[in-house]
Amino acid sequence: MKKITTRLATMDAVDQLAVMFDDYRQFYELAPDLVLSRQFILDRMLGCESVLILAEDEEGVAAGFCQLYPTYCSLTAAPICALYDLYVRPEARKLGAGRALLLAAEAHAMRNGAVRLDLTTAKTNLAAQNLYQALGWKRDDIFFAYSKTLAA
Repeated sequence: MKKITTRLATMDAVDQLAVMFDDYRQFYELAPDLVLSRQFILDRMLGCESVLILAEDEEGVAAGFCQLYPTYCSLTAAPICALYDLYVRPEARKLGAGRALLLAAEAHAMRNGAVRLDLTTAKTNLAAQNLYQALGWKRDDIFFAYSKTLAA
């Protein structure tokens, strides 16, 4: 079994991240758009707007990534992180990359004073849900999530 390690992504990983981000978007049934994906990742990195964590095997091959957005919780009056994106390449699944990324995200958030991590996932993504629960994440059964698409 290949050993998976994680690291904070740097500019040298933009192209690898862009390909995986495009795959991630396609997983959620969006059309492929590598140019858009690369620009989105590049903009987040250049603007220091998110934290990207890269998972790699021992040969340095990208296995997956997660993206955290630092934000705040008004009720706790404290910083939190939204773990908005988590993707593991199909060939790297079952190698522990998802687990490694979640643990790295947790460690990063704690080091930076966050009191909570939040994420959402598709109701049908049972494999991810099982992993989250195994790592101590609690599903919210009290609040509903709503969103509204705004016209451009």
